[in-house]
Formats: sequence, structure tokens, C-alpha cells
Amino acid sequence: MRKTEEKVLLTGNEAIAEAAIKAGCRYFFGYPITPQSEIPEYLSSRLPEVGGVYLQAESEVAAINMVMGAAGAGARVMTSSSSPGISLMQEGISYIAAAELPCLIVNIMRGGPGLGGIQPSQSDYFQATKGGGHGDYHLLVLAPSTVQEAVDLTMMGFDLADKYRNPVMILGDGYIGQMMEPVRFKASEYMELPSKDWAITGAKGRQRNIIKTLSLNPQELEEHNLHLQRKYNEMVRREKRVEIYETDDAEFIIAAFGIAARVAKTAIKILREKGIRVGLIRPITLFPFPYEAVSDATKNVKRFLVVELNMGQMIEDIKLAICGKSDVYFYGRMGGMVPSYEEIIREVEKIYNKGGEH
Repeated sequence: MRKTEEKVLLTGNEAIAEAAIKAGCRYFFGYPITPQSEIPEYLSSRLPEVGGVYLQAESEVAAINMVMGAAGAGARVMTSSSSPGISLMQEGISYIAAAELPCLIVNIMRGGPGLGGIQPSQSDYFQATKGGGHGDYHLLVLAPSTVQEAVDLTMMGFDLADKYRNPVMILGDGYIGQMMEPVRFKASEYMELPSKDWAITGAKGRQRNIIKTLSLNPQELEEHNLHLQRKYNEMVRREKRVEIYETDDAEFIIAAFGIAARVAKTAIKILREKGIRVGLIRPITLFPFPYEAVSDATKNVKRFLVVELNMGQMIEDIKLAICGKSDVYFYGRMGGMVPSYEEIIREVEKIYNKGGEH
């Protein structure tokens, strides 16, 4: 039975944390790092109130391995961090994906590379979507552009993690984490979490369950990899999500995700008032990437502008989708700088009127 609560005003980080609790998460292991520290701070007080466990690990390496242990025992579990912390978790994330354990990982990105700065960025796209750790694996990657969407995708993320027995990442940025917006939660009064007959919960009365990632038999390891690829292909078939905005009559399309897409929407409204028919394609799932939706937009559109808070990472997937059928341009800011809608307007007008450089 589902009910919708009244709206409450929360930061993105607080909203993600409360959404995790509403989704049945009762275990959190993590380590504070800006700009996501409000997630562990919030959960440190809220989880004990609902009978859950909050533990601040000694490092991100320890945290992700604690997540692996709790997930292996069948718990709904999560961790959160920011860019350098997620880098430290990569080996553990690869192990979790290989062991087919469901969990939620939140990355509220900051500027980089290296320690970088605490301002917002989107420079972890490659790390999240192309596999930051070793081996052939994928995370389901969800990219919110509003605090409400962060809530909805967090709750969905736990369900997708259980459905596919796979880690799911919420990929936000410092703006999403720190901005305050009114949100509603879909609360489950009688939440029944899916049964997990594969979990390590004791073997009394049944065969033992074994969770492992090591296989010294190359044929066995290859078959496991092929099994994983079949699962990822199923995600590609079923889980692509994208927002299409003002594209029906568009002669120019902006492609952006997360906070950059929100800025782009403002630019699009102003550009349309000036008579330039601009639309937006916003991938919500970064893996699986909505290649078909981008490709369909090339039927009548010859110019794409990719806007990101990095030096051009999603642009590679946009180019793959378009396959040379349209010109693709890029505009990005780095290090915590966020493009204004005026900058995007100027870039579109430059390309539209003068055919700017690729």
C-alpha cells in the first residue's frame, strides 16, 4: 500500500538519505567528504530511529567492503561519497558487481582530478559509466537533475539493484547535493522487500550459499562473464530512461544531464523567444545510455551542442549515437565552474549564426 506524504523542504543530500530510509535501507557504511557529508550526517541520526545501523568506517576502502558484507547477507545497504572517495572504492565496487550483490552507491561529484575542490562537477562520467574498476562490469547509473528526482531515483535504485542483483549508482553533483527544494516521498506503509534466497544467512535446513568472485578455471570464469553480459544486455533493453524536451520542431538540440540540463532549459526558453527552435535531450540513465533516443533526434536536426561540467565525457556517447549524421559541438566548464544560461545562449547563437568550430 503506497501513500504520498506532504511536501518538505530538504537539501538534495538530506532528501537522498530520507529516500533511502523510505525505500527500506537500514544499513549505511561510509566516510564523510564534501559535498556529500550531509548524507552520512543525516543517516547517523535517522537510521537508529528506525532500527538501522550507521557506521562511519575508517576509510572509503573499508566502507565499500562493509557494504559488500551486508549486501551478501541480504540487507538493503548503501554508501555515499564524492569523487576521490569513489575512486578509493573502485576495487570493492568491481568485487560487488562480480558477486552480483545489490546495493546503492551515491556519488555527489566535486571538481577534479586529484583532490580537486568541493564545488560541483560532472567529471566522474567515465568512471561511473565505463567501469572505474577492473574487469568487464557495469553499474546502473542514474543521474537526477532535481531534488525530487534524486528522491525518486534513489527509491527506484534500490528496487533496480535487487531486480538485477547489481550495484546502482546515483550520480549527482555538488549543486544537486546542496540545493534545497520541496519534495514528496512515496512511503510504503507495509513494505515487503524481495526475498533473497541466494543470501548468506545461515544454512540450517538448506544447502549452503556461496558468494565469491575468484575462479581459477578460465572456462568457468568466462561463463560467469557471459552471464553478467546477458544481464547487462537485459538492462539495456529494459531500463533506458531519457527526458525529451521541446524537440518536436527543433532544428538544434542541446544534450546535457544533471544540473547542466536545468541550466540548458532556461537557455532554451529564451532562445525560442528569439525564434531559434532549440530542444533538449537529457539522459536520466547514463548506463544504459539512451542511444536510440539520441539517434532518433538526428532525423531533422543537424546540429547538437553537448553541455557538461567537464571537458567532454558524455559527448563520446552522443557521437556514438549520432554516427556522423549530425554535427556535434561541445561547451563545458571545469573545476567547479558551472555554465550560466547566458553562456549557453551565446554558444548556441554562435553555432547557429556562424557555424562555430567543432
